[in-house]
Amino acid sequence: MDPRVDLPLRSVAEHAVSLPELSPWLRDLPAARDVLSGFEFDRTTVFVGENGSGKSTIIEAVATALDLPHGGGSDWEVRDHVEAPPELSEHLQIVRGATTNRSGFFLRAETMHENMAYLMGVGSMRGHHYARRSHGEMFVDMLTSRFMELGLWILDEPESALSFTASLTLLQLIRERQRKGLQTVMATHSPILARATEAKIVEVGDWGLRESRWEDLDMVDHWRRFLHDPQRYLRYLDD
Repeated sequence: MDPRVDLPLRSVAEHAVSLPELSPWLRDLPAARDVLSGFEFDRTTVFVGENGSGKSTIIEAVATALDLPHGGGSDWEVRDHVEAPPELSEHLQIVRGATTNRSGFFLRAETMHENMAYLMGVGSMRGHHYARRSHGEMFVDMLTSRFMELGLWILDEPESALSFTASLTLLQLIRERQRKGLQTVMATHSPILARATEAKIVEVGDWGLRESRWEDLDMVDHWRRFLHDPQRYLRYLDD
């Protein structure tokens, strides 16, 4: 039996319904081209790549196509967001697995405070609790509370607010979800988070999408070289 049969998110491809043509920038983005050609998710899937490569574009589009708030949040939160829904989401056909736990949570680092303001605005005690926490503590608190048991997490660069220790905490949460059969899809610049157990690691770049091993990632190689000899990189900053 296909081990992905019970995943809340099995795959995406270009929608069968004819839609207006993609904007030129999306049409020319290799990552968008590849995801529209068809992409299969694992229980833990990690996208890595440079800024502008398209990993967050994919993450946001998939979350929106799953009817999660494109500003971040869970599928029971209904609210407006200042940005228009991502264009790519309208072109995606979602294939879900045979699971009853389809509830999801989209963590978008750049709009976390918007999410907190929404919770406070609807009178949620959690919102007031988060307001007294640091950005990183709020991240971890949100994920370890009621959202831990949701079938699907979609995380967009969660490391932006996390210390080294907090990143390890999130890594452990993802490992626990993996053991419970829950699904996590993440875009990250963090070599720590990219090391998630049994993750399908996808490197995003000018080539589009390609599956890779953690130890072969450019990101991991650069961090390793920098920590071994920072001056090797720093000397170029003054040139």
